Amino acid sequence: MQRLAVAQLFDGSNWYHNVEVLLAQGRISQIQAASGQVLAGMLVPGFIDLQVNGGGGALFNTAPTRETLHTMVQAHAQFGTTAMLPTVITDSLNVMQQAATTIALALSQQQAGILGVHFEGPHLSVPKKGVHPQQHIRALTAAELALYQRSDLGCRLLTVAPENVSVEQIQALKASGSHVWLGHSNADAATVQQALQAGANGFTHLYNAMSAFTSRQPGMVGVALTDADSWCGIILDGLHIDAIAAKLALLAKPTGKVVLVTDAMSPVGTTESEFAFFDGIVRREGNKLTNEAGALAGSVLDMASAVRYAVTTLGVALDEALRMASLYPAQALGIEQQYGRLLPGYRADFTLLNGDLEVEGCWIAGKAHYLKASE
Repeated sequence: MQRLAVAQLFDGSNWYHNVEVLLAQGRISQIQAASGQVLAGMLVPGFIDLQVNGGGGALFNTAPTRETLHTMVQAHAQFGTTAMLPTVITDSLNVMQQAATTIALALSQQQAGILGVHFEGPHLSVPKKGVHPQQHIRALTAAELALYQRSDLGCRLLTVAPENVSVEQIQALKASGSHVWLGHSNADAATVQQALQAGANGFTHLYNAMSAFTSRQPGMVGVALTDADSWCGIILDGLHIDAIAAKLALLAKPTGKVVLVTDAMSPVGTTESEFAFFDGIVRREGNKLTNEAGALAGSVLDMASAVRYAVTTLGVALDEALRMASLYPAQALGIEQQYGRLLPGYRADFTLLNGDLEVEGCWIAGKAHYLKASE
């Protein structure tokens, strides 16, 4: 039995002071009043990131291996992430299959921090491809469908453009247990609504790489903002979305339907200033990543920074910002009975924050994956 005593604890709904968490076999067994010395700071549910391309100098597309997964998890643990969907952007079928094999093996051996996989593409819109390689954008064939329907990949999240994936295909994906989100799309509002009716239930990086909202053509953004049942991933790095647009999303969507994501690339957790990306180079200037044409190419955002931005720039209450980083992503994946709260029976995935909302420690299944060195 492990014990961890903390000055404050947020269980996903309520705050407690001077409590002790008892852990057994990677789960929380009990939370009780602390009797002795406690750690300063706030113990909160570990952050869950649904869109992680890389970290620690590794990119999952480039090297879809378990070593890459380990590097990514360790890099993001510094910033409070305890569970993630490693993300494969548009690529060849071979790379996608390699990634799936790696994910399946990681899950079978309970590799820390891995929930499943996010295939962001390749069934996207060329006009809204962003930095996704056009040579790999293609229709959904039987080969990809078989890959997406594998039962050994854990939580499966697929980003598709509804103008290039049929209603019947979305229904088949939904029936097989995949979560279908919409993005990288130039679809009109009617097409987006048909995809939602077929079973799609989310939007990937709201506002970015999707048909915009105007008065007579509401586009994907308009549908996303006004649909009460769907989730919206949102990148709060101050670059992908203006603060006013972010505030609009929070006003428009029901509570619980906006989730923080990073869209993180390999430089997160490193001093890396550039990296190879397919047949080009992505460069970092400050917190901005761009390809050689000047287009945004993912981010160097981490989840703790996203939480701080929500609180300090958008004025979101701390408990709500924490839910946007933990409980709501868990609900989007249907795993909220094990993740996203600190309650008896839940996984012992938690993060220790100081008063400035910086990460002091991060535990996955009760094991410390990051402890800030004392100065």
